[in-house]
Amino acid sequence: MLAITVYGRDKPGIIYGISNVLANANVNIIDIEQRVSHGIFLMYVVADDSKSKLGFEELKERLMEEGKKLGVCVNVSRFEERGVSKKNLYIITVLGRDRVGIVRDISKILLDHGVNIESTSLIARDKLISIEFVVDIRDANPEELRRKLRRDVEKVNLDVVFQPYDEFKREKRLVVFDMDSTLVDAEIIDELAKFAGVEEEVKRITEKAMRGEMDFKRALEERVKLLKGLPVEVLEKIYRNIKLTEGAKELIQALKRAGYKVAVVSGGFTYFTDRLKEELNLDYAFGNELEIKDGKLTGRIKGRIIDAKEKARIIEEIARKEGISKENVVAVGDGANDRIMIENAGLGIAFNAKDVLKDVADGTLSKENLIGLACVLGLFKRKDI
Repeated sequence: MLAITVYGRDKPGIIYGISNVLANANVNIIDIEQRVSHGIFLMYVVADDSKSKLGFEELKERLMEEGKKLGVCVNVSRFEERGVSKKNLYIITVLGRDRVGIVRDISKILLDHGVNIESTSLIARDKLISIEFVVDIRDANPEELRRKLRRDVEKVNLDVVFQPYDEFKREKRLVVFDMDSTLVDAEIIDELAKFAGVEEEVKRITEKAMRGEMDFKRALEERVKLLKGLPVEVLEKIYRNIKLTEGAKELIQALKRAGYKVAVVSGGFTYFTDRLKEELNLDYAFGNELEIKDGKLTGRIKGRIIDAKEKARIIEEIARKEGISKENVVAVGDGANDRIMIENAGLGIAFNAKDVLKDVADGTLSKENLIGLACVLGLFKRKDI
């Protein structure tokens, strides 16, 4: 078996020239990888020379002569092929702000966990860098490894997404976002509470729910009750002033161009989800409906309450309507109310979340890295963004 490396300034005819020498010598190419980066041509070839018409030294000489004609360097070496055990392949995508030493830091973490890197590709966009590793995790427990990798990668201020190779190859078709502190950089019920003068009371109820002392439905009803009498004009004022999360608009535009269905499914309120649907050209929007009478909030919710289970059910409903399997669904959220939808999705992303959600998600994204989802889904490679 031969390992052949070719590199130099890119020009037409390099692949033909090298492959022609091999074919004429009756050497079969069994693996090849080639790319051009910053004008530099790089190619790696594994070839079977067991039936070659030429001896190793003569073949090596001809390949190097061809390289000189083409203006590239050619290295040829022989290796013995050994029996290879079945690989347990995963895709690890690391994202963060570009800096010196990222590849070193991540490769050290992978080495420490006994993970073998099969291939690596890097994309830099503005200040964001995305490095995609195809790795063999061997006999490691995937869930334990994912949690350990996430914690170690976070220590070097980076985000990581961990996907089985077969799942990664499945093209995703539906992306579902939470709203509060995910698509928008605010908790809207807290903004409403400020206007109603009940901010502290609402915070206390929220903290109880976060500690597990009160379920989401009851916590929501209690908080909405405190908003009774708030004029509807306040909702419009809040919507005008809330900001989208950095990168959210650009990401959704890219998803839409690439043909994804995009939804917001929120435990927040339809007054805001409906406006986001219109502003961002979303395909679906679901939220809890505040009851309004005589231009004021009544302190009640109309109809069903969207809690964690209802979020998951709505996503199943959308997927069924669109003919999309759960493996082709991406879910992005930040809170405990997003846990079930993230666990059920083909790809679940914990966005700027606490550890309890990160531990069940396939990957994490920091607050400034929402646009990194485009890297994970391959939109940069496809030039959709």
